[in-house]
Amino acid sequence: MKFILGKKLEMTQIFKEDGTVLAVTKISAGPCVAVQVKIGGKDGYSAVQFGYGAKKEKNINKPQLKHMKGLGNFRYLRELRIKKEQDNMEIKRGDIVDVSSFNEGDIVQITGTSKGKGFQGVVKRHRFHGGPKSHGHKDQLRMPGSIGAKGPAHVFKGTRMGGQMGNERITTKNLEVVKVDAGQGELYIKGAVPGARNSFIIIQGEGEMEVRSMKSETESAPKEKVEDKEASKQEQVMDEVRE
Repeated sequence: MKFILGKKLEMTQIFKEDGTVLAVTKISAGPCVAVQVKIGGKDGYSAVQFGYGAKKEKNINKPQLKHMKGLGNFRYLRELRIKKEQDNMEIKRGDIVDVSSFNEGDIVQITGTSKGKGFQGVVKRHRFHGGPKSHGHKDQLRMPGSIGAKGPAHVFKGTRMGGQMGNERITTKNLEVVKVDAGQGELYIKGAVPGARNSFIIIQGEGEMEVRSMKSETESAPKEKVEDKEASKQEQVMDEVRE
């Protein structure tokens, strides 16, 4: 299963080759670092814990700092449960996952926290049609009506009434990946995604997850610096010869 953490940026539109327009949601996803690998025999279940986002060190408690030692100070930590047939999944602490695991046309599900809308009445919250506008119904247009009979003498649990709306954990399924921008680490999802701008979301989909090692990147970085230094020295020598 593919798994990545991200942040909802904004809604925009993409023009296809045939001229049609698609409303899409722009998401900044990854890179996510594997902080802990849990094994079924030791921890009771198999899972991989990923870290995403940056957080100031002063705002993280010491146990968490030790837990993330050598990897970074992450703002979010979330787990991906691994099925029994995926127990041999080759992933280690420090491995990185980015948007390269996803392709155009993938079907994913996204979990986020919906926008909070405060206290709302039954018409907006539960889509009641309201009362009639005829005479004898003063101030009753958006009222809920009867909430119970006289016999039980109490309101049943679960009765639809006015109250807090939004600010709930929501999962939207069957969303299509329209575009993958690996350079910017962005995904373009067809349609709307739960949550407000800059809100934290979790993206999951079927398929194999591409993982790369953090060590390979750190080893390749010094070589690039050496090559840059050698190139600058060669430029200096050429400048001296020209003078």
